[in-house]
Amino acid sequence: QVQLVESGGGLVQAGGSLRLSCAASGRTFSRYGAGWFRQAPGKEREFVAHISYITLPSTTPYYAGSVKGRFTISRDDAKNTVYLQMNSLKPEDTAVYYCAAKTSPFFITAPSEYHYWGQGTQVTISS
Repeated sequence: QVQLVESGGGLVQAGGSLRLSCAASGRTFSRYGAGWFRQAPGKEREFVAHISYITLPSTTPYYAGSVKGRFTISRDDAKNTVYLQMNSLKPEDTAVYYCAAKTSPFFITAPSEYHYWGQGTQVTISS
């Protein structure tokens, strides 16, 4: 089992930045691919970013088109933590953001393929 706890959400103005953290406990997190998802009210949960636990040409960080160039995913396995740096935030980025983990090292955008989930953290961007 892997337990995930997100933090770092909040209310910021458009154009601002936030850094989300996802702290993992339980099994060795360094053997799990990690992803960030978000869900806005009335919408389905959508993929945001993925980071693998191995470094290969096919496992570079992967981003949804809507956040590419603005968001950066990273991980510190010594701290069992995954981060999502969010810059140039827009009102449409408003959502509950979830951290998720899976055993495959390759990027997968389908939420159903992730085995473990955090409880989510609210991000609200004002215009």
